[in-house]
This record gives sequence, structure tokens and C-alpha cells, in this order.
Amino acid sequence: MTTPTTPSTPIDAVLGDAEFFSAEDAAELRAALNRVRTEVGKAVVGQDGAVTGLIIALLARGHVLLEGVPGVAKTLLVRTLSHALSLDTKRIQFTPDLMPGDVTGSLIYDARAGEFEFRQGPVFTNIMLADEINRTPPKTQSALLEAMEERQVSVDGESLKLPEPFIVAATMNPIEYEGTYTLPEAQLDRFLLKLVLDVPARTDEIEVLRRHAAGFNPRDLAGAGVNAVLGAAELAAAQTAVSRVGSSADVLAYIVDLARATRTSPSVKLGVSPRGTTALLAATKAWAWLNGYNSITPDHVQAMALPVWRHRVQLRPEAELEGVSVDAILRGVLQQVQVPI
Repeated sequence: MTTPTTPSTPIDAVLGDAEFFSAEDAAELRAALNRVRTEVGKAVVGQDGAVTGLIIALLARGHVLLEGVPGVAKTLLVRTLSHALSLDTKRIQFTPDLMPGDVTGSLIYDARAGEFEFRQGPVFTNIMLADEINRTPPKTQSALLEAMEERQVSVDGESLKLPEPFIVAATMNPIEYEGTYTLPEAQLDRFLLKLVLDVPARTDEIEVLRRHAAGFNPRDLAGAGVNAVLGAAELAAAQTAVSRVGSSADVLAYIVDLARATRTSPSVKLGVSPRGTTALLAATKAWAWLNGYNSITPDHVQAMALPVWRHRVQLRPEAELEGVSVDAILRGVLQQVQVPI
């Protein structure tokens, strides 16, 4: 590739060569994304899977639902990733009194000009952190739907495009339900991945304490040594490369067979929709490209099935009472459906 881009490098400068993308170009981009993981690791310990998931979501132009108990670095993870990618990020703390205009923006009357002026909301960013998204009413949650699906906001009959790239990283607390609202199925289906952030292992937790004892400040990423190693232009070029990853007819049929198996499971009330199959294809292509493959394989599909589908499957009430989990259902489907040779 040409010289590394900076946040101010025009995207066309990189995308102009995308038609002639070579294996060396792709290898350089993959190496840069691996450096992003290293940079994030300077601030976040023990969440390597979540870091990879967020990178996959960016490459596949999808949104991410982060589920984990308080204090497992969900917010810090998103902030650090944005810093390492030279991307703008804004955070919204979702509360019961949050209004749709607080997310998308509002028309403000300018007395001097004698007209209304639109003031952009925090959704006009590259990575929007929606903290505790299930604490706000459905009316405000639905304000995100157009932004997530169409990448635009409609104001006074006019559509305003959001910056590129744009993803929503929403956090949820799985153990506290008082004062929360169930996310609408239409909105859940817009999230490409649901990543579960567990409490770090003992050695990782000791490393967290060691860093804090040495003076680590999670609010000072530059002081922690986190550097920007990739720009929006290079990320756009990587997205273009991912879109060109191949897929054979057998693997596409395998994805469909997996989805159809979830719909016929006796424990499932609502299985994976066709949107879910296209989401799995997009995430699988990103994962295959990150691993240096030019075409997806069944192994790539199996690796991405749980994070892409775990929030799209609804269990029957009797299955929930018996303690059946969606992940267990999906693992069973992966074992039962014949893998193409």
C-alpha cells in the first residue's frame, strides 16, 4: 500500500486503489488491525474476544450489543478502540427521561436569524456508545432504528447522512431489570453481534490491579500509551476488501440450513430470520478476511454463529423455565446440521 493514512487523509486516496487491491495490500491492512488489538490491550485486559468482535462489526458495517455486569470495561473498550482507529466517539447515558431529540438532535430557534437551526445530536459520530440502552423507553430506543438501518437522520422532511463509518455499540446489564425496558425485536435484529463480556480470569484481574497500582488512568488513554494506528480511510479500504471475500454455493446453503434448523427446534418460539442469515454471511466474510482467507468456509460460519444469532432466537417459556439457553440451542444446531465437504 501507499504511505499510512492519517485521520485527515481523504478516503478517496485509499479507495481509489481499491479496484487494484493486491494480496500485499490486504496483508498490510490485516497487520494494522492486529496492531489495533495490541493498542486496545494497553488499556483493556482480558477482553480479546470482544475487541475482535468490535473490529468484525466495523469491517462488516454492523452494530454491536455488549452484555456484561458492571465494571468489565465495556465503556473503556469502546473508547480505546475509537482512539486506536482515529475515530470520533460519543457516549449517551440512556435514562427513562431521555427523549428522541437527545439522541438524533433538535431544531433550535435562532432569534437573530429568525429561523430554526438544526443542532446535531450525539448520533452524528463514528462510534456511538449507547450506555444501558434498555433503560430508556421504546420511543427513544426506536429513534435509533433509522440511524442504525439507513445511516441517516430525518429532520423536518430532510434526510441527513451520518458520518462513515458509523456503528452503534450498545451496552446492557444482564442482572438488573428494575427500571428497564425490553428492546423491541425490530431493534435487536439490527445488531450484527451480541458480545458477552465475562468477568476476567484471575490472572487478568491481577494485571488490572497491577496497572492501576502503577498509576493507570482510564480517562487518559494517551497517558496509557494507546496510539492511533489506523485511520478511517484504511478502515474503508479494509471494508471494501471484506466485501470481495468469496462464498461457495455449498457454504451459503449451509448457512440457510442452520437458520432453518433454529426455526424447527422444539424449544424455540422464534428462529433466525433471513436478515439473520445475511448478517451471519457478513460477519463470516469479515472473520475469514481477518484470518487471511479469500473465501468463507464452514469453520468460519461456525465461529460466528453464536455471536451473530444469540440475540435473534426467542425461546419458548417452558424452555426458559427448564433453564435452556439460546447458546445451547445454537450449539446443538451446529452439531446436528450436516457440514458441506
